Amino acid sequence: MLIRYGYEITLTCPQPTALVCLLSVHDDRAADIRIPETVFTTPDVPTSTYRDLFGNRCLRLVAPAGDLTIWGDATIEDDGKLDRSLPGARELPVSELPDDCLVYLMGSRYCETDRLSQIAWDMFGTVSPGWGRVQAICDFVHGHIQFDYMQARSTRTAFEAFHERVGVCRDFAHLAVALCRCLNIPARYINGHLGDIGIPVVDPMDFSAWIEVFLDGAWHTFDPRNNTPRIGRIIVARGRDAADIPLINSFGPHVLKAFRVWTYEVTELQQMQSVAERAV
Repeated sequence: MLIRYGYEITLTCPQPTALVCLLSVHDDRAADIRIPETVFTTPDVPTSTYRDLFGNRCLRLVAPAGDLTIWGDATIEDDGKLDRSLPGARELPVSELPDDCLVYLMGSRYCETDRLSQIAWDMFGTVSPGWGRVQAICDFVHGHIQFDYMQARSTRTAFEAFHERVGVCRDFAHLAVALCRCLNIPARYINGHLGDIGIPVVDPMDFSAWIEVFLDGAWHTFDPRNNTPRIGRIIVARGRDAADIPLINSFGPHVLKAFRVWTYEVTELQQMQSVAERAV
């Protein structure tokens, strides 16, 4: 299937302000892009890109004083399959983990393994290791936290989400990541697009957060917020937690004035029409 995805974000800055934006699809999906991403700013400002320590593509620019709109759009091909489930996938002892997995066992800004370790072992220490234990963690987080946009808070940590029992998708992800790490299971935080393909449409659309867990020598997708296999995930960035991969990192004050995200299936005809529209 073909999925069109994109965003339109308007910021207001009181003075020229440096920005680093993580908004483009991850290089892992580069071969699946069918209409390359078009990115522009209004007003037009110089931009450059680089890869961060986690391999994410980052856009650098300086926003002028006043309003700045960043707009991006692309079409990607997806296999149209639900998230893969491998119930037999095993946990690996820490001594057998690849070196690059070890950082995903450590505590981080939003995932306080030191404060949650005893809780994690008390709740899940007797659950059989492997896929089932990770799913048990996701089941718990899914039922424990109430999703509420109106109570979103950018500073909420996994420990706070555990006690407050409210949050948005990033809070579900942070708590699940932290609990996995406490049990010596490498887990990383994912930011990306997840449209309403195969489920009832829910507006407004937004970027989504989920997690990847290292089992049996590979990374696997889990989603404590939705807690059901979904179609058409498009990864934008991976990191230890949201502090590593903010959508927009502003080196100065700004106000979010407008925010719009789209992710939806398109037909080949629609794709061709889209290309024609861009050529006009």
